Amino acid sequence: MAEQQQFYILLGNLMSPDNNIRKQSEETYDSIPGGNKITFLLQAIRDVSVAEEARQMAAVLLRRLLSSAFEEVFPGLTLEMQMAVKTELLTAISHETSPNIRKKVCDIAAELSRNLIDDDGNNQWPEVLKFLFDSVNSDNASLKEAALHIFWNFPGIFGNQQQHYLDVIKRMLVQCMQDQANPQIQMLASRAAASFVLANEGNSALLKQFSDLLPGVLQSVNDSCYQGDDSVLKSLVEIADTAPKYLRPNLEATLQLCLKLCADTNLSNMQRQLSLEVIVTLSETAAAMLRKHQALVAQSVPQMLTMMVDLEEDEDWAQADELEDDDFDSNAVAGESALDRIACGLSEGRSSYPLKQSDASVLAGPTRLWQPPSNLLCAGTQPVTRLGTDGHRSSLPTLSEEVPRQGDRGSAGDHMKDQGNPRVQAHAQPRSLTSRRLPKVSACPVPGQSGPASVRPSMQAKLQELIQKGTKLVLEQVVTSIRLRGRHGGGEVCAVTTTSSCRRLKNIVENAVQKELRLLRGKTIECISLRSGSLGQREGSDAAGCLKTQTDFNDLEDDDPQTSYMISAWARMCKILGKEFQQYLPVVMGPLMRIPRLHQTRGGATPTDMESISEDDGWEFVNLGDQQSFGIKTAGAGGEGHGLPDAVAAAESMPLLLECAQVRGPQYLSDMWKFMSEPLIKAIGTEPDSDVLSEVMHAFAKCMELMGDGCLEKAQFEELGGILKAKLEEHFKNQRLRQDKREDEDYDEQVEETLQDEDENDVYILTKVSDILHSVFSSHKENVLLWFEQLMPLIVELLRAERPWADRQWGLCIFDDVVEHCSPSSFRYADFFLGPMLQSLVDPVAEVRQAAAYGVGVMAQYGGANYCKFCKEAIPRLVQVIQAPDSRSKENVNATENCISAVGKVMRFQPEWVSVGEVLPHWLSWLPLKEDKEEAVHTFDFLCDLIESNNPIVLGPDNANLPKIFLIIADGVASESIKCEDSCSKRLANVIRQVQVSAGLWTTCVSTLNESQQKAIQDLLNSA
Repeated sequence: MAEQQQFYILLGNLMSPDNNIRKQSEETYDSIPGGNKITFLLQAIRDVSVAEEARQMAAVLLRRLLSSAFEEVFPGLTLEMQMAVKTELLTAISHETSPNIRKKVCDIAAELSRNLIDDDGNNQWPEVLKFLFDSVNSDNASLKEAALHIFWNFPGIFGNQQQHYLDVIKRMLVQCMQDQANPQIQMLASRAAASFVLANEGNSALLKQFSDLLPGVLQSVNDSCYQGDDSVLKSLVEIADTAPKYLRPNLEATLQLCLKLCADTNLSNMQRQLSLEVIVTLSETAAAMLRKHQALVAQSVPQMLTMMVDLEEDEDWAQADELEDDDFDSNAVAGESALDRIACGLSEGRSSYPLKQSDASVLAGPTRLWQPPSNLLCAGTQPVTRLGTDGHRSSLPTLSEEVPRQGDRGSAGDHMKDQGNPRVQAHAQPRSLTSRRLPKVSACPVPGQSGPASVRPSMQAKLQELIQKGTKLVLEQVVTSIRLRGRHGGGEVCAVTTTSSCRRLKNIVENAVQKELRLLRGKTIECISLRSGSLGQREGSDAAGCLKTQTDFNDLEDDDPQTSYMISAWARMCKILGKEFQQYLPVVMGPLMRIPRLHQTRGGATPTDMESISEDDGWEFVNLGDQQSFGIKTAGAGGEGHGLPDAVAAAESMPLLLECAQVRGPQYLSDMWKFMSEPLIKAIGTEPDSDVLSEVMHAFAKCMELMGDGCLEKAQFEELGGILKAKLEEHFKNQRLRQDKREDEDYDEQVEETLQDEDENDVYILTKVSDILHSVFSSHKENVLLWFEQLMPLIVELLRAERPWADRQWGLCIFDDVVEHCSPSSFRYADFFLGPMLQSLVDPVAEVRQAAAYGVGVMAQYGGANYCKFCKEAIPRLVQVIQAPDSRSKENVNATENCISAVGKVMRFQPEWVSVGEVLPHWLSWLPLKEDKEEAVHTFDFLCDLIESNNPIVLGPDNANLPKIFLIIADGVASESIKCEDSCSKRLANVIRQVQVSAGLWTTCVSTLNESQQKAIQDLLNSA
């Protein structure tokens, strides 16, 4: 009893406002054994003589204990003690009179149930299930609420018995949702139903079975909002985010309800924003489904615009020189964010319908949009700016209408003249500039104006005035306007920046050295470089010279926002100036070499941490709940379009570093490779960004080619094999998911575009898997075949006839490498790929034919006698492809030339497999190869063999075919199929020189050539 009383005192001290007392109490609490904590906390909860605040604290601590340390605490209790805890919790729920404490005890029961579900899905606390059923069927409203709260908190409480109890669960929820006498029970039942749906979002059959609960949930959303409760509405947002397809049967009703709530100004701002959030979230998670309700979605746009201008007049706003932190709970921020998100979610090409159907609202209203005060005028420019940049295609029809006040630049021009509000003038600039991205015919909606040039004088004058007189914020916006035009408009940036304006921009770079002006200076630096890029080398030299004079670039802090802008500017000027940029390297290299240190710092943060680290220090925080946040230090990382892709650049440098290391000797090279190989392999397995991943895989393949046999240890090979296997399995999984989406009832053209993008991305990763396997086979030969067998079933799966053509192409490429580098042992796998390869020779897709034809060639060259029968069967198919009417078309020529090369390789390396005398004249008529340079070398080498051996079929009677051979050689040189560094070039030149000895024969051969062909022959003689 004395210990329990001391624990009560400890509970009180844990809530003390005195930091020292609270910290000492926390240390004392942490030192108590877990089993004793459970006993003390449970007794405190049940003791009605204890203050309610302390009892609530005890309940919170017990739930946290079970959540964070269940395995360390609960199993250590005796079975009797465990049963006592369970019984005491259920008893407390049944008899507790305080709603707050009963709710917290329900949280404890739910947490304990969560941890008592074993690996097989058995709930080791069956009494809690009986308690749920009994409570729901009870006449006691408090017990019904308790049961629903537990189920809402842990909807998986039925474990592996859920399927058995589905009908019971559904009846329980329906019964409670229809309890008109108890609105609180209705709301809890709706939240519990939503929680159950979210927990089973992948179970389509269950979602369909429970779909008739949705009307009740929607009714509860409506009722609870007008009772001041938004909890059910939040559940609806979660459904839209996680299980949007559950809403499909009642999507129209859902949208109508959300529009109604969003438009009702009697509701709180948060409720209206949450209602809009449902629609916006659906545009991101179920765009195809939402596009079927265009008219309803369009009605949301005026609501967003109305929210955007829901601002209070601020007399100091127009002259403010520091940005105020956005109030992220405000309607203005919510409306602006929603407009951006729904446009992106539905994508530009198809998002035109909500914007077009609301064009009057976008460009002409709400009425307040174009009226003072000044901060409303500024807000009014935002949606149209977005139309001019991100949605210009969808806004074309509207901007072409000659309606007063509806023309974009008409109102923008008015705001540019707003002398009392420089911030409004500055914000009107990008609006006019971005609208000029539209075609001239549709970008002049104001009568009497003829084109974009008509606004240039006013913009030039206004830019000059604002640069000369503007405050820091105004200058930043003006420079942003010029940057925006420069990034999107190419050379036309010079049209809105006069020489005097540019001098003032350079003055900003020279004089804006204070810390608070760093962002302005960085933007100005890029602005100057953009203008230089549009005007050419002279302006580029002037701009670079301006930057060279600034000696403080080497003194920049790591998180200085100027850095990313300067790097972009230097890269642009380097491209303009070429070798002349070398003189600026002393200025550039210092800050550039510090870039690898500019990494993002990450970490967890408590509210106390956040108080000591402000966002002004470059930290951004994301709330994780439970008083925890995740912080990312982004200062110095650069904004959109800035900074270096560090991971990609690092990956690309790996093989180059190895090449450089070769000069230090084999041991140094080996040590460097050991240092980099493990991180490269790990990155292939863990890198989430596909763009970075592809570069890492490509770099690894190049490194392996450079290092050769023995470059990987056995453990590394096994790790690499597991990673490649996982990549192939993921490839097939993604294809199945895409096929499911194509069979979905919401499938449309827009979905197909997205799926095709995803497919292209997956195929690109597949090509990198092929690159790595190519490097493995080329460097390790037959030694890796046993290792390769773990991947064999997946590679064979790529060859199946029903697979996409890209799969079949790269599957064939992989087996081509097996044959080329691992023969004759490769024949042990022949049954897996010979059949598909033979069929692929006449595949409708040229890329597949090309891969198959290359395989025939390497079989003849490297495969040995085992492949004799296959090559004989392949010849007629190769000839069929070569002689097809469209075989030399642009899309077919590479496949055709690989077929020609394959026929040549069979005759060259395995002449006994084919009737050379019958095939050779045809082969000669197919030459030269002009597109596939690599295969062209093989064919010319073979042609040289035949000529040097005086093959009668090639030379013809009395050398009658020599003019034809000259023509082949001349066309080969003209098409650059023959290069001076190729071994065959000297051999071909010798053939020509031998013909020169015979004046009559030389004259005959040359006379058949036109002027360009004769020049090609002379070029070959001069270079070889």
